[in-house]
Amino acid sequence: MNGPVVVEVDGSPSSRSAVEAAAWEADRHGVELRLAHALASPAGDVFSEAAVWDPDGGRLRDRVKGLLAEAERRARRIAPHLAVTSDVLIGEPVTVLGSEAEDASLAVLGGPLPRGTGMGRLIAPGRCPVLVTRGRPDRTGTVVLAGEAASGSWRAAEFAFAEASARGVDLVVPHSRAVSATRLLDGPGGAVPALRRKYPEVTVRPQRGGTRRALLRAAADAQLVVVGTYGRQGLPPGSAGRTLLRRAHCSVAVVPAGRA
Repeated sequence: MNGPVVVEVDGSPSSRSAVEAAAWEADRHGVELRLAHALASPAGDVFSEAAVWDPDGGRLRDRVKGLLAEAERRARRIAPHLAVTSDVLIGEPVTVLGSEAEDASLAVLGGPLPRGTGMGRLIAPGRCPVLVTRGRPDRTGTVVLAGEAASGSWRAAEFAFAEASARGVDLVVPHSRAVSATRLLDGPGGAVPALRRKYPEVTVRPQRGGTRRALLRAAADAQLVVVGTYGRQGLPPGSAGRTLLRRAHCSVAVVPAGRA
């Protein structure tokens, strides 16, 4: 990771959790944390200068500056020496976060995400992974690689292996009845066999069951679940992935496919 970790700040409890998670991620990867606050605009334009939306420095500016200052304090409680920058931009939160994430290593959102959040606009091919924070932070649980990512998305699978390696935990890979554990781990042409050779320190634990219910069971003991997008257009994760984003008890990373 070289680019910053970007997080949208709105002062809500889920946003505060997202700031803490983003600070932890930025600190362990040695990159900058970028705090972004979105102000809705009917025109949907995006500006990076606070003076555009509040030239007289009134109460709105004070409130927003207070939100960003509190977020920075929260981040520094996690990582005291972290480099932190902040921006106020005009636009919807997902649009703003997408703009700020153009050069980012990771974008962080507070969950659970309601329907209609525009998640698809954040996960275009080639963009950075999006971490949706859920539940309480757990640094001891496993990393789970959702089935669709294990079979079809090299980028998501590598993200999961790298995270399991960096966190020093096992990688759980749920799989359907149609795929044996032997084929999953050693079959030719798959992402998992190749990445096992690249990350020999990671213990991979196949787990029978590729249904949404099985994935939620696997997520119950996890600190992170990784899902991938599919298709050349970077479509959102399948039904199992969407279920995890709404109902998992741990954070979920959505990793876009590479550019076609």
